[in-house]
Amino acid sequence: MKVWILNHYAESPEGQATRSYDLGRELVKRGHEITIFASSYSYYRHVELKLVPGQWCKSEVFDGVGFTWLRTFPYRANDWRRVLNMLTYAFNAWRAARSRYDKPDVIIGVSVHPLAALTAYVLSRMKGSRFFFEVTDLWPLTLIEVGRLSDRSPVAWIMRKLESFLYRVASKIILLLRDADAYVVTRGGHKDKIVWIPNGVDLTRYESLWNYTGGQSARLTVMYLGGLVQSNAIDVILDAARLIQEEGIEDVRFVLVGGGQEKDRLISRARDLGLRNVEFRGVVSKQELARVMEEADAFVSTLRRLSLYRYGISLNKICDYLASGRPILFSGEVSYDAVRDSGAGFSVPPEDPRALAEAVKRMRDIPPSERAQMGRHGIAYVRQHHDIRVLAAQLEQACRSS
Repeated sequence: MKVWILNHYAESPEGQATRSYDLGRELVKRGHEITIFASSYSYYRHVELKLVPGQWCKSEVFDGVGFTWLRTFPYRANDWRRVLNMLTYAFNAWRAARSRYDKPDVIIGVSVHPLAALTAYVLSRMKGSRFFFEVTDLWPLTLIEVGRLSDRSPVAWIMRKLESFLYRVASKIILLLRDADAYVVTRGGHKDKIVWIPNGVDLTRYESLWNYTGGQSARLTVMYLGGLVQSNAIDVILDAARLIQEEGIEDVRFVLVGGGQEKDRLISRARDLGLRNVEFRGVVSKQELARVMEEADAFVSTLRRLSLYRYGISLNKICDYLASGRPILFSGEVSYDAVRDSGAGFSVPPEDPRALAEAVKRMRDIPPSERAQMGRHGIAYVRQHHDIRVLAAQLEQACRSS
């Protein structure tokens, strides 16, 4: 089969957002032809990565997966410039794809924003292809529940209409959120179209980490990997670190690895709190993950308290954490808690620094052998539910069955 994937934020192997590439690489191994249309402007670093001045697109191939890089309007904040970034992606994706003479069997439109999916649908009509709608976030519901959009605004009304339209016309609806099917049905999607394909990992990237024996007794390095953004509630980690420091505990440290719009503020706040047990580091690529993760004795992930999570979550960082063979501390209230379900660590309520601090101390105090056992539970769970080879087989079956 020939499959096109319109994913505004997709990245090549050295980047962070490699879901489309990882799935595509596995499908190429199965004999299929994959092309990804992605922005050349990095959502994660806010820099132009692929194009030189005067270029509006170019093509590259990574492990058999084709990428068409598209110029989009630069931005650094969630203002009108980001809207223009989305619009220029949609236009240039349509412009690049319509000029190709080949006909794909399936065109997948990946929505964190629905314009990419709408463009994929338009192209599917032009090319006589099947249209798949891949839903990574529920827009506009996500924007409404995090407080960025009024429920009664004209923009929300338009986005709801577009969302319902895309659910109705899609041949398949790929959900990353396990429990969002009921929501999709209320918005016009048919339950028989829905397939759950969550985020996953290439386990071969983590094999060097699997000899973890639990680290040293009564000493703990807790690491966060991911976006330093508002939705990830990083302040809870800082507050937990402050509580632990105030108790005079000197053998726990927190390492926060990543970038994002909140990073400068968080660094400033950690400095104001006088935190000696917190260290910030820059963004790392997927290829560097194993080297960086090797330093950790446990990983941490925090979320805000949002009713949105009743539909589940599908965090890349949780998959990476599980695959590392290290235990996990999770602060959140979600319908799909892989940490709890796998026995790979401790889960505590969201936005509760005291509960997180107590979980960190508990993790420090258990024997290293118990931490190692939690890590093994995580590996077994991710192998069964989030191995990219398993997920690629599910996507292949969806393409064949529709």
